[in-house]
Amino acid sequence: MSPLKTLSSARPAIAAFAAMGVLWGSFAADLPDIKAMLGVDEATLGLYLLLTPVAAVAAMLVAPSVGALLGRFALPLACGFMALGFVLPGLAPLALFPVAMMAAGAGTGLTDVLMNARVAAMENDRGAPLMNLCHAAYSFGYAGGALATGALRQAGAAPPLLLTLMAAVAGLLALATLEKDGRIKGLTTPKGQTALPLGLVPLLGGAMVLVAFMTENAAENWSALHIEKTLGGSATAGAMGPALMAMTMGVARLGGQGLAARLPALWLLTAGAVVSATGALIAAAAISPLMAYAGFVVMGVGSSVIAPTAFSLVGQRADPKSRARAVARATLFGYFGYFVGPPLVGLIAGGFGLRFAFVFAAALLALVPLLARSLIRRS
Repeated sequence: MSPLKTLSSARPAIAAFAAMGVLWGSFAADLPDIKAMLGVDEATLGLYLLLTPVAAVAAMLVAPSVGALLGRFALPLACGFMALGFVLPGLAPLALFPVAMMAAGAGTGLTDVLMNARVAAMENDRGAPLMNLCHAAYSFGYAGGALATGALRQAGAAPPLLLTLMAAVAGLLALATLEKDGRIKGLTTPKGQTALPLGLVPLLGGAMVLVAFMTENAAENWSALHIEKTLGGSATAGAMGPALMAMTMGVARLGGQGLAARLPALWLLTAGAVVSATGALIAAAAISPLMAYAGFVVMGVGSSVIAPTAFSLVGQRADPKSRARAVARATLFGYFGYFVGPPLVGLIAGGFGLRFAFVFAAALLALVPLLARSLIRRS
């Protein structure tokens, strides 16, 4: 399949991934101003973010049923709901901020399950890897959102305006997720049939995604604060942290799109974990924003292949009749890391400093090769 045909056929999923990237990239780059607006320290901000994963997990649990009910409109509506949810954190006072983040988390959790299940179906229907390409769209969207937010922050724009603008961009992308035949099959068990047991495949695959997203999104969400607070950088310099990591991941995932068809999954996952851990340690030891940037670039290269490869592995190793359910279950497990990572790093940073938080991320990545070996052997 030619590159243009691949892009065209994967357009709905690419748009959903890009929309999510724009929203979270903007939020990460605006986190210093959000923190100042709320008047709290890192540890308190981490606590206020803890309800975000609660809402996300609740949404993920109902996502298969919602997807089956809404049919081809499921992904567009979920993506639109996610965009609306990100308007609220910039408008909410301190007391309502956790509730606002719950709305953002619920929209993200719902969208995540549906878009990953859609990509897994596309991959197996067309016999071509697409997961790295779609996750690259998330990374490029994240970088674009972070860079735009950094420029607007430097010009004096406040969180309410910034998050509303980025939500509008994500809303336009949500329209591009609509497709004529976009129903995601296999999300629920047909009436009168017994659900096939999913086994350890989604659990082990989801655990790898959990580690990847816990480290990746913790770094993206707290890198701006690390550069500005720990290293004394400006607002623009701070925004470059998550933007650089996301852009690196986007480019590396485009390369991973080709590598995924040529190299064993275990090789990709092991190499990605080692490289990402090295980058996290460089960021932890940084004495200047430039050194921190180097760490985030290295971390981005390594992290880029872990989650997409793990998702593809789940789709390949699961029973075809329960593939969508297996990917949805792996997404649920994995995205605990997506949402728990930033609050956890905030709590660690509040107690031990942001440098130690990045060392903790490096240590977590050592689990990825072990989980990959176990999944491949057991399945």
